[in-house]
Amino acid sequence: MKMLWVLLLVLSSVPGAPAVPAQRHSCHKRLLREHGCHSVPTGTDSLRHVHDALPHHFWEGEGCQVICYCNLNELLCCPKDIFFGPKISFVIPCNSQ
Repeated sequence: MKMLWVLLLVLSSVPGAPAVPAQRHSCHKRLLREHGCHSVPTGTDSLRHVHDALPHHFWEGEGCQVICYCNLNELLCCPKDIFFGPKISFVIPCNSQ
């Protein structure tokens, strides 16, 4: 029994094993004051329409890591792996222009 406690103590003090989970990027909401979902691209320069098959979905920023969904006058923005899931996110077209 003492050997088990010693083993657990040694394993818990191994360097490189984080005691706290790594920081994950999370989702955030943003209100569109005088704009609705149909006028998002003209109202915000940092958003680009994803694809015609995905209405109200926009890439945020210069890359294609954060995707936003517009609902009425509010944007919900999340990292694409959280928003779509890791199995689907790699097939979503990236329009970086």
